[in-house]
Amino acid sequence: MSKTAAVTALLMTVLSASTIAQDAKTVIEDASLAMGAAGVSSIVYSGAAATGNFGQSRTISFGLASTTIKNYTRAIDFTQPASRATGDTLPPAVPGGPPPQPGKFDQTITPANTGWAQQLQIWVTPWGFLKGAAANNATMRSRKIGGVSYKVVTWSPAQKAPSGEAYRVVGYISAQNMVDRVETWVEHPILGDLHIEMTYTNYQDFGGLKVPTRISQKQVGMETFVAAISAARPNPPDLAQFMNAPPAPGRGGGPAAAGGPPAPLAVASEKLADGVYRITGGYVAMAVELRDYVVVLEGGQSEARGLAILAETKRLIPNKRIKYVVNTHPHFDHAGGLAPFAAEGITILTDDNSKFFVEASLGSPRTLVGDALAKSHKKPKVEGVIDKMVLGDETRTIELHHIKNLEHSDAMLVAYLPKEKILFTADFNVPAPGQAVSPSIPTLVENIERLQLDFDRHVMVHAPNPDRPMTKADLLALAKRTN
Repeated sequence: MSKTAAVTALLMTVLSASTIAQDAKTVIEDASLAMGAAGVSSIVYSGAAATGNFGQSRTISFGLASTTIKNYTRAIDFTQPASRATGDTLPPAVPGGPPPQPGKFDQTITPANTGWAQQLQIWVTPWGFLKGAAANNATMRSRKIGGVSYKVVTWSPAQKAPSGEAYRVVGYISAQNMVDRVETWVEHPILGDLHIEMTYTNYQDFGGLKVPTRISQKQVGMETFVAAISAARPNPPDLAQFMNAPPAPGRGGGPAAAGGPPAPLAVASEKLADGVYRITGGYVAMAVELRDYVVVLEGGQSEARGLAILAETKRLIPNKRIKYVVNTHPHFDHAGGLAPFAAEGITILTDDNSKFFVEASLGSPRTLVGDALAKSHKKPKVEGVIDKMVLGDETRTIELHHIKNLEHSDAMLVAYLPKEKILFTADFNVPAPGQAVSPSIPTLVENIERLQLDFDRHVMVHAPNPDRPMTKADLLALAKRTN
C-alpha cells in the first residue's frame, strides 16, 4: 500500500468513527427528548415487585422460588449516583416448614458502593442508560431483532473489571425512541461473565417522563426480578426523605448480583483421624487422604476460600495430588470456591442434578473475572453422582449419597466415612437461639435411616457455635424439636 493510500485509509477510519459517535449522540439526544429524560436528575417510582431466589433455589437453574415485595419503592439520584429501594417481603412457603414470615426489603447503593455489580443497577435503568451513554463516548449501530429494528447504543464506564477488561452497557432503542432493553455483563465466581438483561415495556407518562410500567430482569436467561410500576415522580422535592431513611430491620436483597465476598478468616485445621482433617476459617471443609490421591469435601464460598482450602490441604498432605473436590450442592455460596480447583485440573464431583449447571457455568467465558480459572484457560472436569458414589482403596472409603425429597436443594450430597464413622453435610444447620429448627433436619434423618449410615461424628459446613464437630445424638435431638 502506498503512503497516500495508507493516509487515506486512516482518514476514512477516523471519519467513520467520528460519524458513528455523532450518530450515537443524535440517537441519545432524540431518545432523551422523547422520554422526557433530559432534565431529570432523580426519580422515585413505586408498585409491586418480586425477586427470584437466584443461586439459592431448590432447582439451581430454572423454576426459581419467588419472594414477593409489596409497597415496592425505589428512589434514584443520578447526580451522586445513589439508589434506595424498599418494600415489604413475603418469602415462598416451604413444604413441611413453618409459615413464611413477612420481612423488609432494603437495598441501598451509595457512591461508596463502587463495584460494578452495585452501580450497574442505576445505569441499566432507561434514564441512567441514556445519561451514561451521553457521558461515555457511546457508539451506535442498527440491528433487527425478531423483525423489529433497533438503534443499538453501547458505552463503557470508566471502571474496569478485575481482569482489566472494559465493562459494556448495551441499550436497544426503538423506532419510538424508547429504551426497550439494556444488557450488561459482570464478573461472577461461578458463572464467569454473568449476563444481565433488563426489559422495559408498557411505557406511560408520569409528570412528563416516560416510565415503563413493567420491568423485568433476567440473569443468564432466568427472570430474577420483575416489577409492576403504578406511580412515578421525576425530580421529587422530597428525594432526601427516600434516600436517607434509616435501614429497615432485616436484610434486603437486590435484583442483580451482590457485592464481593467478605475477606476469609485465618485458616486452621484439626486432625479427626490419620489422613482425615477438618479445615476451618470459613465454610468448613475436609481433606481426606487415600493411598494415591486426596479428596477435598467442599470447595468453599469464594475464590479466596477455595485457594485457602487448597493451600491448607497441600500443607497437611504434601506430595500427593488432589484428585477430587466434592461440591455438596450448587448454591452459589457453596460453589463459589470451585474455580481454583478447576484451574488445577481437579475433578469436581457434584450431584447429577447439578452436573450440567456446574460444568456449563464454570466453562463459560471468563473475560471479566481475572481469577485462577480464567488465567489457566482450562475447561472444568465435572462428574455427576447418581444416588451413590464410592471412592477409596484399602486405606479407607468415602461414600457420597444423594439426599432425596429435600426442599432446600434437589442436588444435595452428603459424604460418609464408614471406617471413621464421620458424616459430612452442608446446610443442615444448628439453629441460632430462638430460631426454629429447619424442616431439612428430619429429611436428613430419614435419609440416614434409609441409607443405614452409622456415624459418631457429624462435621457440618456451617459450624455450630461454639465451633465443634457434632454427634449423631445432637442431630436426632434437633429432629425431635421439629415434631
